[in-house]
Amino acid sequence: MRTVALLAYDGAQVLDLMGPAEVFYAASELAGGGAYRVHIVSPDGRDTVSASGLRIGVTSSLADLGDPIDTFLIPGTPHWARLMRDEPLLAVLHGGAARARRVAAVCAGAFLVGAVGLLEGRRATTHWMFLDDLAERFPTTTVERGPIFVGDGHVFTCAGVTAGIDLALAMVEADNGPDLTRQVAQFLVVFMQRPGRQAQFSVRMQAQPPARSPLRTILDAVVTDPAADHRLSVLSERAGFSERHLARVFLREIGMTPARYVEQVRVEAARALLETSDAPLDVIARQAGLSSTEALRRSFTREVGTTPHAYRQRFRTTGVATTSAG
Repeated sequence: MRTVALLAYDGAQVLDLMGPAEVFYAASELAGGGAYRVHIVSPDGRDTVSASGLRIGVTSSLADLGDPIDTFLIPGTPHWARLMRDEPLLAVLHGGAARARRVAAVCAGAFLVGAVGLLEGRRATTHWMFLDDLAERFPTTTVERGPIFVGDGHVFTCAGVTAGIDLALAMVEADNGPDLTRQVAQFLVVFMQRPGRQAQFSVRMQAQPPARSPLRTILDAVVTDPAADHRLSVLSERAGFSERHLARVFLREIGMTPARYVEQVRVEAARALLETSDAPLDVIARQAGLSSTEALRRSFTREVGTTPHAYRQRFRTTGVATTSAG
């Protein structure tokens, strides 16, 4: 029986807290009641009020929680800049982290664990809006800008809200294996297959030209049908630009060539198919707009850093084995 302590405090983001709490609770119930003992605690034992105004009932203060703590989870808050200077809160957080086997910070909770020194020399992530702030506040921390969660040693950080559920599922898998985790994901009607290296953004979201840019319709057309003909000559005709001018506009507004953008979109489409389908690789290559299994392998390895087959195998679990340093 592992004790999970989730720290509620005034101004916390309620979904950062309750999402992981439901994962650990469901895991314990589905395991027959013997996997986790879930406690929502506060600094002083009083109920707290979340950032959205929802009152959160707590079990006790963290100090009064007598059980050894296996997992200590700190939710995020939109008020992280102010709460980084809240000495009583930080003292409670530091004490809980010292008692725990592992520490997890959801979203901007990374700033609070960083404020007590837990991110020094570690890799970490947070919500995409705060990545630059995290890097600026903690210069010794290697800020990972792509993944939805990162583990370095016993300290785990993740992106916003639903990424806390992904991280909790990964922890359940690390403790109990993939079978129970799959049951939890099915019970909660969430995806199990979002490993830590899953990007926070799609290729199209990363490629954001100016609002009035003529590239917007081209970018959307490629995403809508990756398997269509997207050669430079075809894109040029759609845009009404010469091929040379279109290439210059892509580089200026997107930071890559048209061919590079098309390849990234097609690899992203292949990733989605590998995650959700058992189709043969030649079918996936064709549906994603890549000419052959070999073309799929080359592009996929170049963009993702692994082969399509290895990627598909990794998606049979949450990918927790790849989240910790070393």
